[in-house]
Amino acid sequence: MSTTSTKFAIPNLFAVCPIKGTTNPHYEKAAAESSAWVRSHNILSKIKLDGFAVNANELLASHTYPYAGYEEFRTCCDFLNLLFVVDEVSDEQNGSDAWSTGQVFLNAIRDPKWDDGSKLAKMCKEFRARFSRSAGPGCTKRFFENLQNYVEAVAQEAVYREHGHITDLATYEPLRRENSAIRTCMSLAEFALNIDLPDDIFKNEHFMDVYWATVDMVCWSNDLYSYDMEQAKGLAGNNYVTVLMHEQEVCLQTAFHLVGDQFKALMEQFMRGKRALPSLGFPADFTVSAYVMAMGYWVVGNLEWCFESQRYFGPRGAEIRKTLVIELSPPEH
Repeated sequence: MSTTSTKFAIPNLFAVCPIKGTTNPHYEKAAAESSAWVRSHNILSKIKLDGFAVNANELLASHTYPYAGYEEFRTCCDFLNLLFVVDEVSDEQNGSDAWSTGQVFLNAIRDPKWDDGSKLAKMCKEFRARFSRSAGPGCTKRFFENLQNYVEAVAQEAVYREHGHITDLATYEPLRRENSAIRTCMSLAEFALNIDLPDDIFKNEHFMDVYWATVDMVCWSNDLYSYDMEQAKGLAGNNYVTVLMHEQEVCLQTAFHLVGDQFKALMEQFMRGKRALPSLGFPADFTVSAYVMAMGYWVVGNLEWCFESQRYFGPRGAEIRKTLVIELSPPEH
């Protein structure tokens, strides 16, 4: 392939993912209600609302929480939509402003008495009311801890973006694990399953092998698929592909292949860890097994959504999934 070509091959991540995906039976009804909920708050501009429709956050929820009952699923839709709102706002902010937006998001969800009168705070408080109805104490604690880490990481990302700084891999990996919000979404899986994991399970090395493999597979596959959109917008600094190119001094095509190799290694780590999980007795074994299932759905569900929504590939998702060839878009400005 010529070095001047704008066409690049992306790895087939489905080929190394043995997990089978599915969708939530409550998708259509809950998606319509959650979408209407976002629009009713009038917090996004028309352009942002167009992006909201293309993003299809509820479709992502359907793929990643397919086991959730209606009320839980609707709440998951609301949270992913909230993340979109915060992400769209903070993507255009400097570090200080992104921090302020994140604090509104965090405080309004964490403290039922906190309110600055903003539209974002109102949305967050309404989400909290739904979440608090059935979330267990362990789930709630982990959810708030991961939410705080997410807010701090998004603000740090904005600082790097403001200064045009591309981090090294050692800095990028822990930052991406947090600013992707996947850890918060995984905490929400406990709520969706109506379980409360034992705290000790997060100290088990085999469970954590599965956990971190899940987090990283979602992050790296998302970075792979979002690269073209981000480079066109001038936002590719916070991307695994960009970091690999800079740190390892490789071309874009090689970086794509490296992401594929890493995803395969992580999937092998996931499956090894799953096989090695110890028995903790009933009911812990049931809750851990359910959560591992939920982690698998996040991995394959994210892959499915990236091609089924128009977030990254526009209307060409099905074609690109088949050909595994992308053509870089020209810069938007």
